[in-house]
Amino acid sequence: MKVIILAAGYATRLYPLTLTRPKPLLPVAGKPMIDHVLDNLAAIDGIDRIYVVTNAKFAAQFQAWADDYRAKKSKLNFTIVNDGSTDDTNKLGAIGDINYVLNQEKVDDDIIVVAGDNLFSVKLGEFGKVCREKKTPVLALYDVGNLEEIKKYNSISCDAAGRITFFEEKPKNPTSTLTGIALYYYPKSTLPLIRQYVAEGNNPDQPGRLVQWLYPRVPFHTWVVPGIWYDIGSKETLEEANKIFARQ
Repeated sequence: MKVIILAAGYATRLYPLTLTRPKPLLPVAGKPMIDHVLDNLAAIDGIDRIYVVTNAKFAAQFQAWADDYRAKKSKLNFTIVNDGSTDDTNKLGAIGDINYVLNQEKVDDDIIVVAGDNLFSVKLGEFGKVCREKKTPVLALYDVGNLEEIKKYNSISCDAAGRITFFEEKPKNPTSTLTGIALYYYPKSTLPLIRQYVAEGNNPDQPGRLVQWLYPRVPFHTWVVPGIWYDIGSKETLEEANKIFARQ
């Protein structure tokens, strides 16, 4: 199993913090937030390579981080993939970056895709077990707790088996407080569909759009994240995450 960490954005909402440093390398509770991501992924059996897809501006910083992380903590193999973009005007988008890694690195294996700024308070071993059991795409869900908050994200409905039956980005009238977050499992059999999505000219940004396109075509299951989840999109959420994870 391979992991693709999405880290090619420019995080303009966090300027000036991210003018010279990529968001996933900003510290949370004393270590880069991408360390938190990887520490939690380490509970999943069978991962043999981590691809960090980034941009031309920050590729060297990620390479230095990967060398340090591997030397101190892990025997995992890292590949830093530079997507060639230089700013928001020529970025590939999250789905475009997934496709770029698949083609550039000739990936032909099951993959887990996770955003480098998604923080979890629990180990993700159970997510790995569900992926192995279902052998279908799996989307991680989080209960945001109220219907107003869900309007900022996406709304998901599932059947009794946890299979997606409805998906809507930024719903105006949501009926569920469950939202899909940037943690996905795609078995090897679905990789041609990812390539098809991009080849057909669909929107290459926002990874949830791929879920929206895929779930009517193949069974797409879900797993609800326990504990706390943070999507670091602003200085406020960064500060809050620092407080919460420092206590842990």
